[in-house]
Amino acid sequence: MEFPKCRKCNQGVLIPLSDFGQDGAPILYKAWVCTDPDCGFHIRIDRGEISIGKSIRPSTR
Repeated sequence: MEFPKCRKCNQGVLIPLSDFGQDGAPILYKAWVCTDPDCGFHIRIDRGEISIGKSIRPSTR
């Protein structure tokens, strides 16, 4: 399977990340994250809202 190239940096590729919802149900492809650590681009879905970011930070949980 080939993943799409990051259009922000053209160096990394976007990989899908999954998570679990509040009730424990799996949420497939909740986020797509660039593999280039210098880029850090990501796009994700939170409670039905789409957010696009330029940097990634660790979870505080």
